[in-house]
Order: sequence, then structure tokens, then C-alpha cells
Amino acid sequence: MKHPRLTTLLAAALIALLPATADADATYPDPQPVTGQRIIHDPTVIHLKSGGYVAYSTGGVIGARTSKDRVQWDDAGNAFTAPPSWWYDYNSTGDPWAPDLSYRAGRYWLYYAVSSWGSNHSAIGVATSPTGLPGTWTDHGKAFTSGTTDEWNAIDPAIVRADGKLWMAFGSYWTGIRMVRLDPATGKAIPGATVAQLATRPDAPYAVEGAYVLKHGRFYYLFASYDACCAGVNSTYRIRVGRSTSVTGPYADSTGQPMLSGGGDLLLASHGRFVGPGGESVFKDKDGDVLAYHYYDADDNGTPKLGLNTLDWTENGWPNLG
Repeated sequence: MKHPRLTTLLAAALIALLPATADADATYPDPQPVTGQRIIHDPTVIHLKSGGYVAYSTGGVIGARTSKDRVQWDDAGNAFTAPPSWWYDYNSTGDPWAPDLSYRAGRYWLYYAVSSWGSNHSAIGVATSPTGLPGTWTDHGKAFTSGTTDEWNAIDPAIVRADGKLWMAFGSYWTGIRMVRLDPATGKAIPGATVAQLATRPDAPYAVEGAYVLKHGRFYYLFASYDACCAGVNSTYRIRVGRSTSVTGPYADSTGQPMLSGGGDLLLASHGRFVGPGGESVFKDKDGDVLAYHYYDADDNGTPKLGLNTLDWTENGWPNLG
């Protein structure tokens, strides 16, 4: 993800020294075939109520892609025609990152981050739309912020509903993945709400980010991107997952190792031309849950592209990729 973090080869070298966690079989499925505008970073995808699909991503003023069949994707411009003025308080170019798209209460909700590299002076914003399509979004300002005195970084939002309440997972490096409760009426963090901690690594640089939380059966599943992105074919991103019976954790992998101490079953890692998969989200479709992510194409100079795989579930309730 294009976020404030260590993402150079030096970061990759540091990360290589971190303790290993529970790994699955080292054979991974390729992404399902897609055509058209495949270049994307940190995708969030939804099957629209009106039919077809829309994907938003890092780049532009929240770059947009649309599809009729989940195979052919077309460039659809940007969510916004221009950056809202408050974005410039967090970086000089008004550059947003890592959006999250959801539907509730008759509206589409788009969360996104604005920050600058290497800083946790960051904010997560929120916008709404009646259709979910680019050009129809109304921005509502900051949903949650972090400052340089905070122990967390307010980027990489991911929304989940649990037990009648609305929550947002977020976080990158610093102390890893966090979660805060939102006011469903405004979509913003409840003032004074406790900030829970869901996942981190035992040693610096605490390389975990890009969370997504999914409810399946009686469990909540926390997907997260470990290691370093944004270095093309040198990226070391990989996707890990743990689960909990409570949305606020504790999350653990299939061996019982807590995600607060670096645990997480390895769901997807580099293989063949598909390097550094991460920046993931999950959306529901007619054929079940679908994992959306980016990878760096080693056959195309490390260009970030859209990956889609369906999620299958084992008898023990753990996700596999189809």
C-alpha cells in the first residue's frame, strides 16, 4: 500500500529477521483471469445493488474501475473530481490511500486515508453516495485521526458490523492493527471510544497493516498484509489470517498463536509472476466471498494489478483460496 511505512529494500531486510508464524502449504492459486484496466493498488470492490461492480483504489482522487461481469474492468475516473481541502493538512498533494467500500442504511459508504510517508499524522475520512459510482460522493470529513503522540496510525480503514454495532479496523506499522467503534448515524468514531489492539509483530518495524475483518459462521476473521509493499518485484507483502469469536479479539491462527504476537496463517504469498500480494479486502458475490488484492506483476516490470480469488472454507472453518 502506498502508506507511511518502511517500504524500501532496507525494510525488507529488517522484516526478514522477524519471527516466522504459522504457514500454510506453499502452493498458491493464481488470481482469476481479469481483462481491461487491471492496474490497481489497495482495491476495495463491491457488487452494486444496481448490478455490476465498482472498485476503488489508491491513486488519483481515489481511482475507480467498473465491471459488468467481474472479468472485464474499465477505467471509471475517480471517486471525487478534486481533493477536499482538508486533505492538504496531511500531505501536500492531497493524496488519498487505501479506501474501504461498504453498503448500509440505504447508502454506500467510502472510507479512505490521508497521510504522508513515515508519519502517523494521519486521518481517515468518510463519504457517502446513493449509487456507489464515481462522481456521486459527498465527503463528510474526518472519521478518525492520529497524531505523532499516538501509538497507532490512522490509515487503512476497514468497516465491519458486529452485534448491532459498527466498528472500524485500521492501522499500519507503529503498534499494528487497531479497532475503534463508530457512530452508525455519522459513520465517525465515537468520541472517547476505546481503541482496541488486534494484531502486531513482536519486533520493530511491526510490519503489519491493511486489515480486513469478515464475519463467517460464528467467527470473525482478521486478514492483514504482513511485511513490505510498494517496491515492485522486491515487495515482500503476504496475506495472513486469524480468527476470534469477538470482533475486538483476541485473534489467533490455527495453531493458537495470537496475532498480537505475530501469529497468522499464511493465506497468500508470492508465487511465479505474482509478487507481494496484499492490500486486501473481501466482498460478497453470487458465488460466495471474494478476496480482492493487488500483486506486482514480475512479467510487467512490477506493475501493481488486480487479483481476485474466491474464498472456500474448510470443515474447521478456515479460509482457502479458489
